[in-house]
Amino acid sequence: MFGGLKVISLTDAAASRVKEIISQTDKPIEGVRVGVRNGGCAGMAYTMEYAEAAAPGDEVVEEKGVKIFIDPKAVLFLLGTEMDFTVSKLSAQFVFNNPNQTSACGCGESVAIQPASVAQA
Repeated sequence: MFGGLKVISLTDAAASRVKEIISQTDKPIEGVRVGVRNGGCAGMAYTMEYAEAAAPGDEVVEEKGVKIFIDPKAVLFLLGTEMDFTVSKLSAQFVFNNPNQTSACGCGESVAIQPASVAQA
């Protein structure tokens, strides 16, 4: 936590989906790792991958029965983010409701994110 603010929180739907995908893996998975990478037309994209264990420097968030490992380079970009899982007629996807996000591209694949200020943290 940073000044009482969680790096990331999960909705019930997101926690449920993370539990489901972890239960379907062939190898032991402890949680998922969330980060950001440069790319896309808006500048950055969210990343998610299976995590067998915490990597050095990871911020670990345990909530609603799941573990989320935050890449240390992504912490300030994700501070205060809510991770959700939505299902519509055309898609099922994780959605990041991020107060640090300033815009998104039209296709929804990339975003512009400003790092959280120290005053916010």
